[in-house]
Amino acid sequence: MSPEKLDLLQGTLDLMVLQTLLVMGSMHGYGIARRIEQVSADEVLLNQGTIYASLVRLEQRGWISSHWGTSDNNRKAKFYAITAPGKRQLAADARYWERLKDVMERVLTMDKSADGADA
Repeated sequence: MSPEKLDLLQGTLDLMVLQTLLVMGSMHGYGIARRIEQVSADEVLLNQGTIYASLVRLEQRGWISSHWGTSDNNRKAKFYAITAPGKRQLAADARYWERLKDVMERVLTMDKSADGADA
């Protein structure tokens, strides 16, 4: 993996998009991408194709909805919002990633002498 920027694991971007929409409310794709980059302290950089692939996937699954509106710079833009099924999915995914984080933390901090482990 590149030390410069983080490579996203499968499913993490969708989780980030859902969380961003839950917290920020309805946003257009460019705004969602910039917010994720900002919160990640630019550890995650998203190109247009990556964010829009996630938005299409989430909308097809019914986890977000969209409508056309006008952006801050008076351009036509598609705005996205999290749906009730999306909120349920976000909660389930967040629980999964919390469990995975805990397991990885235990594995990465294991001590050879702990629990009588022999090598």
